[in-house]
Amino acid sequence: TSKEEGLGLDPTRLAVTIFEGDENAPYDQESKDIWMSLGIPEHRIYALPADDNWWSPGDNGPCGPCSEMFYDMHGAFVGQTITKEQFIDEVKKETFIEVWNDVFMEYEKKDGKVIGKLSQKNVDTGAGLERLTAVMQEKDTAYETDMLASVIELIHMRSDQYAELSARIVVDHMRTAIFIVSEGVIPASTGRGYVLRRLIRRAASHAKKLNIQSQLGTIRDAIIDLYPDLKLQNVAVIGQTITNEIAKFSETLESGLKEFSKGTDPFILATTYGFPIELTQELAAEKGVLIDRIAFDEKMKKHQELSRSSSVGMFKGGLGGTSEKIVRSHTAHHLILAALQRVLGPHVHQKGSNITEERIRMDFAHDSKMTDEQKVQVEKLVNSWIEQDIPVQHIELPREKAEKIGAEMEFGMKYPEKVSVYFVGENLESALSKEFCGGPHVSRTSEIKKVTLGKEEASSAGVRRIKATLD
Repeated sequence: TSKEEGLGLDPTRLAVTIFEGDENAPYDQESKDIWMSLGIPEHRIYALPADDNWWSPGDNGPCGPCSEMFYDMHGAFVGQTITKEQFIDEVKKETFIEVWNDVFMEYEKKDGKVIGKLSQKNVDTGAGLERLTAVMQEKDTAYETDMLASVIELIHMRSDQYAELSARIVVDHMRTAIFIVSEGVIPASTGRGYVLRRLIRRAASHAKKLNIQSQLGTIRDAIIDLYPDLKLQNVAVIGQTITNEIAKFSETLESGLKEFSKGTDPFILATTYGFPIELTQELAAEKGVLIDRIAFDEKMKKHQELSRSSSVGMFKGGLGGTSEKIVRSHTAHHLILAALQRVLGPHVHQKGSNITEERIRMDFAHDSKMTDEQKVQVEKLVNSWIEQDIPVQHIELPREKAEKIGAEMEFGMKYPEKVSVYFVGENLESALSKEFCGGPHVSRTSEIKKVTLGKEEASSAGVRRIKATLD
């Protein structure tokens, strides 16, 4: 904490916590003695229970007590003695901010119980970079530091309303979404993709409160400019992925808000209007209304089971059989097309396919050779969707309606007035893939296991051909 060590924090503004002990481990006297030897007075060392000062990955694995370091943000308590209860209250007010944490990994837990000490012990230590930045720049929060203040200021300049919390949510959620997309995740209805979707949509909903929906692209780009490493990645793909999700959500937000104001059932809001239950809960909480989440989840479970049990019809495409591997490959084919559209652009459409036990082959509209980077991005997207265990569902619709929702059609096929559509996602509105198709398919993407892209080459003028295999 000294200036010689680089941070220049004032030791008189520090307070630390240690583990108070329970049936699993004793009071952490060793940590207390060390802190006192370093100059922290005894009245600034607080012993707290396991909920605060014990780390565990779950019911099984290494675990141990923590010691956490807090900083008096305004120096208001220098030289004062405050009780444990007062300290806890000041932490809740964020006048004391946690800036560092040590976890002493010395115990082992099995089935929820500590069974003894580890043969190899270690200390897991970590600091909050943004919190330390705020402390060193004498700001109350990271949003006021030189890292984020420019984006917050941009929002306030573009908005005709002042709502600091909404501005911070837009910045925080948009920034997190950018980094998640940079890792190859795209918005989806389950898993990491669902977390991403929630982040983007919550940012969009708070942008609407600030009346800056049209400025989200500018804000997104301003955040990307803060992180030079992002410039080494495909910024266009990052931007387009977020833009597409915001555009998809804009209509949902408008219609969903209208229905919410009418008191429409949250289940109908989710299944008919694609309105996320989490956003419904947040809006309801603002009005002091509680949502019955248990009842909602039960309805959604029945809805999903009904969708999966729908008739699958007959398939007339290029399948070389109906074996288990070909069925997996067929669904993978849908994911590959969806990933190509996200990486190369919405102009990509299927022009033909052939699926055998050995490989998947797809012809698609595109006028240039794919780069190695684009192939890697497509493969990463497909396998991320597989890992997310997304449901694959079936519905029958009038052909005109299926065309209107953007369901992909196989080139050269003639379809009847009522068509079979397979979609990958929790609901049709937010599905990452929608195709005119009769089946057969897996019921969840995880059944595909893994896809490896192979050779990509020209097929004919304006048409490329790509091959893939399943592991």
